[in-house]
Amino acid sequence: MKKIILSLLIASSISLSAQIGGSTQIGNSKWTFGGSAGISGGFGSNSGFGLSISPRVGYKVTENLEAGILAGFNFLNTDYYSSTLFGIGPFANYYFGRNFYLSGQFQEFIINQKDKTTGQRYGFDEAALFLGGGYMTRVGNRAYMQLGVMYNVLWKENNSIFSSGFVPQVGFVFGL
Repeated sequence: MKKIILSLLIASSISLSAQIGGSTQIGNSKWTFGGSAGISGGFGSNSGFGLSISPRVGYKVTENLEAGILAGFNFLNTDYYSSTLFGIGPFANYYFGRNFYLSGQFQEFIINQKDKTTGQRYGFDEAALFLGGGYMTRVGNRAYMQLGVMYNVLWKENNSIFSSGFVPQVGFVFGL
């Protein structure tokens, strides 16, 4: 049950997602800002609405290394369940070859769910350490498209709210 809800939350964040951020400096500033947002809707017997918002702020430690903090909020409301997921933690990105990046993120997730058929509420938390990387290509003056994948190295099949350890990443990055 929990895995179905979380799968829907992840799908809602992937279904319509645009990432705004960058590692280009504004003048002498080394700060970077960004995030992602997604929205989803369903039809049929278990129609629902999902919303995902994930802001982040980073600092360019070197020309190729960026570190910062990110947060995420996901909301899902279906005919039978409602769920919220909040996560926060540090991240680091290493850019190389102008088109590739390695990424690491640690997030502590707090999850609250309600079963609308029984009225029962559930609350729990889970830590995740995502490691991965991907390809980045320029699509405009200061815009990039990112394609990547992350894997939660703390994921355990029978002891996790996540349906899988893998998380695809697709987004656009706009240099600030």
